Amino acid sequence: MIDTRKLKELVRLMVENELSELDLRDKDETVTIKRGSGDAPVVYTAPAASNGAVAAAPATAPADSAGASPADEGLIAIESPMVGTYYSKPNPDADVYITPGSSVSPGSVVCIVEAMKVFNEIKSEIAGSVERILVQDGDAVEFGQKLFLVRPS
Repeated sequence: MIDTRKLKELVRLMVENELSELDLRDKDETVTIKRGSGDAPVVYTAPAASNGAVAAAPATAPADSAGASPADEGLIAIESPMVGTYYSKPNPDADVYITPGSSVSPGSVVCIVEAMKVFNEIKSEIAGSVERILVQDGDAVEFGQKLFLVRPS
């Protein structure tokens, strides 16, 4: 597990040096930190390749061919950037972020994934209409798991 003090130091160095992305890999883990226009940094962590080789790209979950249908053709998935617990709303008393039929745009918050007691807002990278929600509140999600299917606009 990565030391949070080291992580905070990396984020501080990114801000001081105006870096938008940092990717560190060793034999035990991979850490990718991305920051955008004034937003707080987003941190993705994943285990490194088990054979000691440096992975060129993070592994993704296998495609769910059993759930695919002709109606899903042309839809783009929003995937979980981390392992954690999926939440559809910011707190138990709030409204859900999105429902089927909701419009999303790049940067709009679609859900929260809790990882290690940190609640991470997951943002859409595409514009379109939400066709299907593939997970339920409280579900454990994996890195690369499809959360939503969006029909691009």
